[in-house]
Amino acid sequence: METIIVQLPGTDQWGAEGTGSPELIHLGPGDIADFGRGGAGVRIVLTDPGISRRAGQLEAAGDYWRLSNFSRSVSYVVENLEGAGEYLTVAPGRLGAPVPFEFSRVVLPALSGTAAFKVFAPQHAYLGEQSVPGGGEQTVHPFALDPTSKYFLVLVALCEPRLRDPSDSALPGVGQIVERLRPLASCRDLTRSAVNYHIDYLAFTKLRLDLGEDTAATADGGRTGAKRTRLASVALRFGLVREEHLALLPPRATAGRLTDPQEAGA
Repeated sequence: METIIVQLPGTDQWGAEGTGSPELIHLGPGDIADFGRGGAGVRIVLTDPGISRRAGQLEAAGDYWRLSNFSRSVSYVVENLEGAGEYLTVAPGRLGAPVPFEFSRVVLPALSGTAAFKVFAPQHAYLGEQSVPGGGEQTVHPFALDPTSKYFLVLVALCEPRLRDPSDSALPGVGQIVERLRPLASCRDLTRSAVNYHIDYLAFTKLRLDLGEDTAATADGGRTGAKRTRLASVALRFGLVREEHLALLPPRATAGRLTDPQEAGA
């Protein structure tokens, strides 16, 4: 099972409707990937003349990753994409700096301003139950979800109608989820593409759903609808989203149901 996933530069719309899949590198514990302008062994290419041919290295380790800065003069920045401005700086020459973020952007100074690529650590572990001293090897939870993350808010908003009324078979569309979450300070810039990305991340990386023929040979709306339906079903069936999680959502302005014409019939 991979420890980290690297999304290569130039593929920022992972999960957006109407776009192709991004180019990804999957790394398991102990695997490494060099980044830089290019050369022998460089897997993450940043095409800017101001970046060294071999600028640094990523190493997957357990449920996190390390970054090495091969530059002797400039620092690199690792931004927490879920942290409202949180970041860490990796000094010149620093080797194996641990990165604790689940969603990260690695930023390097370049002649064009900056160059960057994204790193995801989907297997972060979260405490699910009290461990027993001397009880043997720790159990790894098959669905390691961070309830403080933005993707978890998307999942709660998706499951909200069925949590409030189990007989309600309707699921909110992508546009409805955007409007439901935007009152939150952390979601004021949320877009449809971002919600689609989070749904893909949940479905294929966090919950590892096998959609099979559910998404084959149908229109984009059908694929999106099948994915949302399966995602909500698994989340509710295994108790990944529960009634107490509704407190994470903003207060409902009205009791009426929104209609998203682009999602109708999805």
